[in-house]
Amino acid sequence: MGRRLLKQALLLLAMAFVTVACGQGYPQKPIRLILPVPPGGVADIIARPLAQRLSQGLGQPVVLDNRPGATGAIGLGLAAKASPDGYTLLWGSTNTLCMGTALYATAPPTADYAAITPVIIFHNVLVVHPAVRVNSVAELIDIAKARPDTLRFASSGDGSTNHLTAALFQMLTKTRTIHVPYKGGGPALIDVMGGHVEGMFATVPSAVSYISGGKLKALMVTSRKREAALPGVPDANEVGLPGLIVSTWNGVLAPVATPRAIVNTLNAAIIKIARTQEMTDRYAAQAAEVYTTTPEQFATVIRDDFAKWSKVVKEIGLKAN
Repeated sequence: MGRRLLKQALLLLAMAFVTVACGQGYPQKPIRLILPVPPGGVADIIARPLAQRLSQGLGQPVVLDNRPGATGAIGLGLAAKASPDGYTLLWGSTNTLCMGTALYATAPPTADYAAITPVIIFHNVLVVHPAVRVNSVAELIDIAKARPDTLRFASSGDGSTNHLTAALFQMLTKTRTIHVPYKGGGPALIDVMGGHVEGMFATVPSAVSYISGGKLKALMVTSRKREAALPGVPDANEVGLPGLIVSTWNGVLAPVATPRAIVNTLNAAIIKIARTQEMTDRYAAQAAEVYTTTPEQFATVIRDDFAKWSKVVKEIGLKAN
């Protein structure tokens, strides 16, 4: 028995040594960061400057690889099946990892990925085309109740934050609207501005410049307090919808079996960059707040958000189109 225990201890020690050595020698070649969304969206805006600074910090290029489709499922699948060596990473979000997976009833996201750290967090904003004759959420609710199944709400796809926030809005206000899914938030927002659909629960970073430019009319933000970037827009509590507080984080993950030493190396490097004044200011200009954690805390956030949105999908009785 003593020899067996000694053998096991030596094996564990050897594995630990290899893992640490791997972490110390990492990285030695370019790193691919998969974005499961189309180019030009919020993820690109947030991830690109981080990738540039991470390239400098790690001494190897960090290359963005956009793989959109199926509300992120295509990119998620590629990342999950990649070699767990730290050279393929995933840019994940509440949208792709917790909302989409909840709608499609797939496995909990922590089963396939090693959490590294979130990077930023932001909220949604209810926007309508300027020609829509409403100036408040109450007026929009009145129209939706008077004419059920006529107002069209765009989204970046089934199971997206835009989709589930609008579905939750319907449940809370006892209204019925039409869901119009697009292949990404950018095309959806363009059609709202073009007047092809009436409104959308857009992410604040994607919509703030269009709101200030008069191309969109903002009715509320899905936060507990007013947004600094949109001080004139009421929050969820002010419009009488405290149940509609919805936030979205974006962060970095790796395939589930990635060595802990590499996860720790990336966690420390990303947090150091994200918390610099330069990045904090850059993200604040996009109406996003820096938000970082330990890998364990991030894994808990993912599990909790997946459970939350799975419950919402079930309560609403939502089905993918």
